[in-house]
Amino acid sequence: MIRTAILTISDSCAAGRTQDAGGPAIAEMLDAALYEVCAARVASDDAGAIRNELKMFCDVEAVDIVLTTGGTGFGPRDITPEATAEVCERLAPGLGELMRAEGLRHTPTAALSRAVAGIRGRTLIINLPGSPKGVRESLAAILKVLPHAVKMMAGGGH
Repeated sequence: MIRTAILTISDSCAAGRTQDAGGPAIAEMLDAALYEVCAARVASDDAGAIRNELKMFCDVEAVDIVLTTGGTGFGPRDITPEATAEVCERLAPGLGELMRAEGLRHTPTAALSRAVAGIRGRTLIINLPGSPKGVRESLAAILKVLPHAVKMMAGGGH
């Protein structure tokens, strides 16, 4: 099983003003035979809060993958990619490129996604958009490569 955590990054969800739609969209797409969702939490659009949650998932809870949703656009509080990059030891740019390329098949605004992916220890962190539609399109683009990525991070071959 691939131990997975979901982090929704949204000021309004963290304050209880809106309901999280991105996190449940992620959970719905994960095949229960392959993925165990170990935790799902919400953080505000605050760099420190995002970094703390990511470090907790990676360093303490030792999940294989953290999927974030939200904070990847051009808004003044959209800082998820920067906070993610700060905690990663190595970046995995191909995942972001693949998600944007697939997104462009559906909408030109996919080019505005600043989502990043990277590795901290033995955990892969991937930023997804905040909208359920964007989550589904982006996650569908990379889902097939994730088991192999986890295997490689654990020392498995190519």
